[in-house]
Amino acid sequence: MRLDILDHFHPDEREFVDRAWEWVVNAGEYHEVKLTDFLDPRQSFILQTLVNRHPDVHIRLSGGYAEAERCRAIVAPDYRDLDNEDMGMAVLSIYSGDQKFLQLDHGDYMGAILNLGIKRSKIGDIHVLEDGCHTVVGEDIASYLHMQLNQVHRVHVQSEVLPLESLRTSKVSLETMDLTVASLRLDGICADVYRLSRSKILVPIKAGRCRVNWKAEENPSSALKEGDVVSLQTFGRFKVLETGEMTKKGRYRVKIGKFL
Repeated sequence: MRLDILDHFHPDEREFVDRAWEWVVNAGEYHEVKLTDFLDPRQSFILQTLVNRHPDVHIRLSGGYAEAERCRAIVAPDYRDLDNEDMGMAVLSIYSGDQKFLQLDHGDYMGAILNLGIKRSKIGDIHVLEDGCHTVVGEDIASYLHMQLNQVHRVHVQSEVLPLESLRTSKVSLETMDLTVASLRLDGICADVYRLSRSKILVPIKAGRCRVNWKAEENPSSALKEGDVVSLQTFGRFKVLETGEMTKKGRYRVKIGKFL
């Protein structure tokens, strides 16, 4: 059964699939309850897919608010009511009186937290606000972050731990770009978005540093479509907002939104 499951996923995902299937089996066969760390949308999809294969297991996903991208999951026997289960999340509120603080972005906050030795899986969504930042974190690391986080990109900051009900969210900010491309190939669009040559963009893609809809993609010629979210490690993320009609010269009009 496990080998049959692994055939459906990318080799890079198999370690997670192994662990997730173990959570499902333990819930169904041994009545165990598993609260995961924060999962990205692809991992949530994989876990939900595996849960669906077991008749005696169900799952609850939550990232602290309805539109959360990164969520924690509870995997449990199907007789257990999960609606009121504690998902073990808190809000880390970060603020400062420094005017430079208002210029910090999502990557600055995430980098500062990860530099404290925290794994990405311990952090949920990060919301950059007009007067600060609210980050959903695991309760088990909230106090540590509160004590240790005192600087973000050379700006001195303060923080406090708030209950999840105090979370303030922000809308995703996108910088739009209108491109005309020869094809909808991954490497061509990435080269234009990140302003790199086609030869240079091939290196990180073939090295496994690119994800399309949170799934590893190593084929430079794979075609992108409207709605796809692409991330390239160290270069950031973008979304294909529109794929329009072809120009008279046979090129595709594409609208891209780069995540800020």
